[in-house]
Amino acid sequence: MQLKHYYEHNNAEINCSIQLINILSPGNIYSSEQLSQKLNISLQDVNKYIAIVRNWGVDLITYYNKYYLKQPLYLLDNNVIKLLLYSGRLEVLTVINSTNQYLINKINHLNIGDACVAEYQLNGRGRCGKKWFSSFGKNIYLSIYWRLKKHEPTALIGLSLMVGIIVAEILQTFGVSNVKLKWPNDIYLNNRKLAGILVEMTGMSSSDIHVVMGIGINLALPTSISTTWISLQDIGIVIIRNHIVAALTNALRNSLLIFEKYGLSPFLLRWHILDYFYNQPIQLIIGNVRSITGIYRGINSSGALLLEEQGKIKEYLSGNISISLLEKSKVI
Repeated sequence: MQLKHYYEHNNAEINCSIQLINILSPGNIYSSEQLSQKLNISLQDVNKYIAIVRNWGVDLITYYNKYYLKQPLYLLDNNVIKLLLYSGRLEVLTVINSTNQYLINKINHLNIGDACVAEYQLNGRGRCGKKWFSSFGKNIYLSIYWRLKKHEPTALIGLSLMVGIIVAEILQTFGVSNVKLKWPNDIYLNNRKLAGILVEMTGMSSSDIHVVMGIGINLALPTSISTTWISLQDIGIVIIRNHIVAALTNALRNSLLIFEKYGLSPFLLRWHILDYFYNQPIQLIIGNVRSITGIYRGINSSGALLLEEQGKIKEYLSGNISISLLEKSKVI
């Protein structure tokens, strides 16, 4: 499939780099001269675009002035995804600043359930402003828009938890066992982070909250990435991206209808089954300053974290909390 280019600034370098990937993606070998002719650029520019696509995480091999991909790229196919979707719109993008920001920029023209997925994010972001590493053509970078009736702002925590449940359950249907959920927005596998969720409130009318939910799933990562992360490639699982994009979008649209009507309550048992830290000693860091220890007792119907401190259960619902496991001897 030829990539359909999208980038906010229509950058010529981005566009030519995408053309280069289109040429190389089937796995054929090309010399610098051949690439120069196909792209109608100088040999010097060939080297520049080779460097750009390598920076995007494309595994490009150089051998005696010839170039080829370490493995062919199986790119997202809009036609295949459309056939698998029950309904609604989903855009397949190439190079994008971030899928969440793309939907936020179009907020006035979106229908409930509109979604987008990208091959690569230049500025993918995670919770608390952290950068989300994006590798071209290998992982899942998916965002979906919804409009909820006005709730308390804390409802967004519950929404993040619900999305996590759906991501974990869909991964299970694709053969990923032992997947777990870490409050409030991470999916773990074998004690390492596999996927993350970013829920952003984009505006509020007199009766509605506009929300964009972003999902990043590591299907394959470079070996240089921190050992705190994991990808499905690490455990020998290969998933067809077109299929999981459609499955996630279908499941999210259905579950968002339930969440819109009933909140998090119908999902609590499903969270409990997947809960990574349940009944474990943990440490809470609030705002990178305050530290609290206790026994983690799950969540309530608002999505609040329940922590047992000296025999009493306390609720924590702030969006700027991080948690980690502790040795039992360190719990106060």
